[in-house]
Amino acid sequence: MAQISTVTPAEKKRMVYESREFAKKALEKDELCWAAHKWYGVCLSDVGDYEGIKVKIGNAYIIKEHFQRAIELNPKDATTIHLIGLWYYMFADMPWYQKKIASTLFAALPPATFEEALVYFQMAEEADPNFYSKNLLYLGKSYLKLKNNELGLFWISKAKDYPARSEEDQQVISSKSSILH
Repeated sequence: MAQISTVTPAEKKRMVYESREFAKKALEKDELCWAAHKWYGVCLSDVGDYEGIKVKIGNAYIIKEHFQRAIELNPKDATTIHLIGLWYYMFADMPWYQKKIASTLFAALPPATFEEALVYFQMAEEADPNFYSKNLLYLGKSYLKLKNNELGLFWISKAKDYPARSEEDQQVISSKSSILH
């Protein structure tokens, strides 16, 4: 709900923090619940958007651990596999100045490459083909980062042609032109 454009910034922030607490309680109730691990990781990442780069990077390893635990408990969940791919992609794509700032705050940034991100996006697509427009988009973006323009454009075209069932799908469809220019 916090992702819907009609939600006010204050309401979104409240939802993000509240969601983290719900996910934390779910984990306390059942440590073996894959969905609780997935959503705790998502919520912790979202909270980092409000608390700055230091907190976001500081939580990065915790987020990844929860996503990995969710996959151990449910290896067929394409969304969680996609989220690990996104984790790798975001760190691989971090601008140099953010890496410089982060390296002064932390001993080491999480190692991440576009190749690793691509592996997870591919695994997500194998687990559930065409399940998510953003996975198609990030497959394309990863291939473009790796200088494979043919496959990059193929996956971005698939994302563009994806039926828009949500606001997020519509954003993915409209982002194609900005990626290619």
